[in-house]
Amino acid sequence: MSSSSELLDTVASVARQRCPRCHRGRMFRGWVRMYAACPVCRQPFEREPGYFVGAMYVSYALAVPILVLLALLVRWFLPGRSGLTVLGATVPLFLPLAPLIFRYSRVIWAHLDWTIDPGG
Repeated sequence: MSSSSELLDTVASVARQRCPRCHRGRMFRGWVRMYAACPVCRQPFEREPGYFVGAMYVSYALAVPILVLLALLVRWFLPGRSGLTVLGATVPLFLPLAPLIFRYSRVIWAHLDWTIDPGG
């Protein structure tokens, strides 16, 4: 398999929130509950205690640009308002996105880790 097709397969796997090993098994069974292991290949998702602490960095990297974009949009639609007003309008717009950011941060972290250390 070429590296470009592997990259496309990985990107599709991340987008569909699939296992970093087999790219078929689902990682989540609900909005925030993860399977302990892949239902298809049995790859454990939490490879060690505290494994997903690194996903916090990914979550931050995903959340900050979204928050900035939302704040800019609010500032554009509500010109001349104080920063506190913009913040107060931005947070409720961001909150519905938090579960998606949580999920994708874990999926991206698992895929990054699998790419770096497949045997882990």
